[in-house]
Amino acid sequence: MASAPPVVIHFKDVPNSEKVRDAMETRCAHLGSEFHEVTRFEISFSPLGAEVEAHGHAIGKNTNVATSASGKNLRAAGDLVLEKIERQLRKMHDKRIFAPRREAQRHPPKRENPE
Repeated sequence: MASAPPVVIHFKDVPNSEKVRDAMETRCAHLGSEFHEVTRFEISFSPLGAEVEAHGHAIGKNTNVATSASGKNLRAAGDLVLEKIERQLRKMHDKRIFAPRREAQRHPPKRENPE
């Protein structure tokens, strides 16, 4: 099994939290094991009024997903952004894998009459 993709986490003007860092790295490792095309995750946290805003990027072979979310605290914002990344990765992965199969099923080969 390949190693987990590297995770880069930036805390911009918000206090650094090792619990949040560990949780994000664990979740990104899980996503990396599910989506092998991802080679790197980047997450950055910044203040947004009373909330925290998180920006996330998943980068890999033919994959570039970016999204943002805000939450009450670091953990909530990080979880929301990783949920969005997971949805986008799953959508891209399903299109890449299942679209050719669906197209092939729409136009099955014609059978010849054995006479």
